[in-house]
Amino acid sequence: MPGKDFKGSSGPHKAGGASHRPTGGRPFHAKKFGGSSFGGKPSFGGPKRFANPSFGKPQIKKYQTTSTPGTGFANSPRPSSVASFGAGYKGKSSFGGHGSHGDRPSFGGGYKGKSSFGGGGYKGGGYKAGPKTGGFKGGGNRGGGRGGFAQKSFRDISKFVNKAVITEEVAVFKPEHAFTDFLIDEKLKANIVKKGYVNPTPIQDRAIPHVLKGQDVVGIANTGTGKTAAFLIPLIDKVLKDRTQKIIIMVPTRELATQIDDELRGFANMLAIFSVVCVGGSPMGKQLSGLRRSYNFVIGTPGRLKDLQERKALDLAHTKTVVLDEADRMLDMGFIHDMRFMMSKMAPDRQTLFFSATMSSDIQVLIKDFLKSPVSISVKTSDTSKSVDQDIVRVTPGKNKVDVLHDLLTQADFSKVLIFGKTKHGVERLKELLVARGFKSESIHGNKTQSHRQRALDMFKKNSLQVLVATDVAARGIDVSDVTHVINYDLPATYEDYIHRIGRTGRAGKKGKAITFIE
Repeated sequence: MPGKDFKGSSGPHKAGGASHRPTGGRPFHAKKFGGSSFGGKPSFGGPKRFANPSFGKPQIKKYQTTSTPGTGFANSPRPSSVASFGAGYKGKSSFGGHGSHGDRPSFGGGYKGKSSFGGGGYKGGGYKAGPKTGGFKGGGNRGGGRGGFAQKSFRDISKFVNKAVITEEVAVFKPEHAFTDFLIDEKLKANIVKKGYVNPTPIQDRAIPHVLKGQDVVGIANTGTGKTAAFLIPLIDKVLKDRTQKIIIMVPTRELATQIDDELRGFANMLAIFSVVCVGGSPMGKQLSGLRRSYNFVIGTPGRLKDLQERKALDLAHTKTVVLDEADRMLDMGFIHDMRFMMSKMAPDRQTLFFSATMSSDIQVLIKDFLKSPVSISVKTSDTSKSVDQDIVRVTPGKNKVDVLHDLLTQADFSKVLIFGKTKHGVERLKELLVARGFKSESIHGNKTQSHRQRALDMFKKNSLQVLVATDVAARGIDVSDVTHVINYDLPATYEDYIHRIGRTGRAGKKGKAITFIE
């Protein structure tokens, strides 16, 4: 079968039987990879998913909405997104890619010379077996994508269909404490009241007393359960009692770091407590300047924090409190080496607070290594929020996928919609298509600067946008109220990603809707 042309920065090229867009402008030569051919008859050992996909063109499909699982989906061909190619681990031949911050699924380097297709890590190949995807998780020091076959997705359609449960009587959580009961500074209590907090959530009610006592805490809780306040309130009180305290909060994404800093400023209003946000994608000079001034909190991503420590700009030896927020996602993104490096530089008698949505064997290893006799608190509810009405839209031949989305977005109740795509390039292209069709849309992904991403989030929060299109990594930790719909335009890689996606709607006792496109 003749190859189809594709274009990069270096001009048109051909790849046998499939059209691909290269990431860096250089043509891909099969001979450099042991003579394997990419396209036509794949030599990857997996299903022939890459034979003749249509790249860069909308899939012409027809759709219908259904509330029951369908059949024939597992064998439906889906186009591979942009992937990158690099060397395998320890020089062995394999398709090694490097997804920047894990946003781009790629053909990850084989682990110890074994040929595999795990998501590549920035500055590295796959580092660890990925049981969820059947490949290797992204490695490297700076956050690779989740591994597995390049575009392997979670495909249990029955999980995408679930009607919100409406009951006459709902068990109401009765906290053991009120915020006024906690032994914290009176000015801090006043700020809590100003922010509209009345009664603590389950994670706040159970974690705050132990943090105030200086104990290590492991908190297992779903997204949107108030974890941020559960550690910020007692730590602000800790600083008020000892102004020399320096606290580091490590998070997986820039957006979550900014969100936590905003919460901190609200709780610490007029208390002369200062913070520095240290994340990639933002000017290093401003962060260095902030660290030279007086500060109490440093909030950042592991990669940037490590860079600052290596520059001798970040004093870890005197840091006796550390928070690892959304530790499971940091592990998935390949930050494990940076996390271990940072923890090794801190005082051994530190207080460590560890928050995660899941409790895997890898997470248990980290808890054992990082914490001392921790108090474990689990307030995790069922995997899927009962307040989210979930359904699928089946896209079948005869209808353009973007037209299907267009028809949904024109409906009156689709007023604040979060759409998830798999790749940075796909997310950006979808946003441009929606803007061209008259929808007020923006995008957030790893190729956007921090200021652009934050501006897009602020517009979405203020209802200046109808649609925000995002990758999983960029959207991690987003806390936006009143999201009417979450649309999985591309399938999530794992069920855990699906849960995190739909958790952005149906919050604060309100009903939300999640729709997953099935091709």
